[in-house]
Amino acid sequence: MRNVMQRWLLGVVRLVVGARGRFANTPPSAQQAIYFANHTSHVDTLAILAALPPDLRASVRPAAARDYWDETPVRRFIANRVLGVVYVTRQSAEGEDPLKLVREALASGWSIIIFPEGTRSQTGEIGPFRSGLYWLSREFPNVRLVPVHLSDLVRAMPKGKLLPVPINCQVSFGDPVPGAATLAKDEFLSTARNAVIQLQNSVRG
Repeated sequence: MRNVMQRWLLGVVRLVVGARGRFANTPPSAQQAIYFANHTSHVDTLAILAALPPDLRASVRPAAARDYWDETPVRRFIANRVLGVVYVTRQSAEGEDPLKLVREALASGWSIIIFPEGTRSQTGEIGPFRSGLYWLSREFPNVRLVPVHLSDLVRAMPKGKLLPVPINCQVSFGDPVPGAATLAKDEFLSTARNAVIQLQNSVRG
């Protein structure tokens, strides 16, 4: 049921916003990966899934904020029954690991979509990355880290809008970046962020 409903929903996304996938020098691979992307709208997750080849998409789950996706019955249904969301707790209690479920999903062999900025940008600029991506890479050094840039989705679904505006958006997948094992935290996060910025510049150019 999940796959059927997901295919239908992603078909609607492609019709409305395009979500065309563009891959860099490294072709799509079934190897386990963390896809990390800039964050501009609630359509971002759907656009990345729509742009991935179907055989890869079947093993990918998006990480998303529990306080948003668990807020209403409709969102909860889409998150749990259609997208297979892995919840992240943005306002966790002291001592609670906000990425606990993400770690469990990676340990089980799933690929993950995450947004390291932690919040949506309405300017198109890519903000600083939070440290979660670093710690995940340290714990799972064999998981590929694939940068992703989403273009024009902030115009397709501005903050506060309930429905997307038809527009042609592009999803750019870059070459995997080095893991965190040999890099200091700040250096790693800067390298990962710059990989997404380079994809952004290639689209603008």
